[in-house]
Amino acid sequence: MSPLPPPVLTPILGSLHAVQVPIPYPMKTVTVLIDAPGGRAHGPVTLVDTSLNTPEARQTLEDALAGLGLHWPDVDRVIVTHHHPDHYGLAGVLEERAGAAVHMLDVEIGRGERYWHMLAEWLPGHRKHMLDHGLPGELLEGLHPMNPLVVPATRVQPLREGQTLELAGVTWEVLWLPGHADGHLGLWHPESGTLIAGDAILPRITPNIGLYAYTRPDPLGDYLQTLGKLEALNPARAVVGHHGPVMEGVKARARALRDHHHERLDFMRVEAGREPRTAFALSRAMFPRDLNVSGHRFALAETLAHLEHLRLLGQLYRTWDEAAGVWTYHA
Repeated sequence: MSPLPPPVLTPILGSLHAVQVPIPYPMKTVTVLIDAPGGRAHGPVTLVDTSLNTPEARQTLEDALAGLGLHWPDVDRVIVTHHHPDHYGLAGVLEERAGAAVHMLDVEIGRGERYWHMLAEWLPGHRKHMLDHGLPGELLEGLHPMNPLVVPATRVQPLREGQTLELAGVTWEVLWLPGHADGHLGLWHPESGTLIAGDAILPRITPNIGLYAYTRPDPLGDYLQTLGKLEALNPARAVVGHHGPVMEGVKARARALRDHHHERLDFMRVEAGREPRTAFALSRAMFPRDLNVSGHRFALAETLAHLEHLRLLGQLYRTWDEAAGVWTYHA
């Protein structure tokens, strides 16, 4: 591993700091928050999100902790916004090495976090879900029951929507912001107008809203409600998972993302009205650029989220093509 540049600690609020941790994805980094309250008498040393289980991420976090006078064993608590690898990957390492208590929203424990413990059992259902919606078999390459980038925790403790917790010496409200993940958690400090948003809203890219075999039936409907909640909150600033760590203009960005998804819904209505097609065929219309194997799967999941939202509204229909062994969508 080549030497890494020293991490930059961005002050957020009081003893709360953000660090950008490198990840091998197009976003380049993920935001991890560290609360170093100056001794356990002032509150637990807390991480919000963890990054991936990679040498680069471990080294960056170790250096960031050292910059605050801390080390791995000092971490008392981990709060995870959602179960995706770049946010959850080191949770089990922190639990084991530091004895840290790992917390997630109760909805996410029952679905997303359980995914990492049940992947071997759930994988056949994932494969069938994608094949049933037209994904060519060769695009299942690399879908296997082990992910070395994720070390799941063994004893995840639930947080609930509306609950409050102490962080950086002040009280935050726990929010449920579903869509990008079923149990996506946010933390809201109304006095400062600060939202810890994870991937619920991002400044330069659109959070992926995908329908998978294990997710809630209408993730796009969930996300449109989340965007409405963010508009109503109108935070002064949000700490975001990527391309941050801090963004302003949350209300305007939420409106722009809502408009973006309504444009995609309109596009799907027109495309599905031309002729019956599988979700995969429609994903190639929505995402015509060249994609790698995992990109095709993300595109299918996002397209499915839009198609199923329209189907649940009664604006599209779905029919099983017995001869081809696939679902087709049509007007």
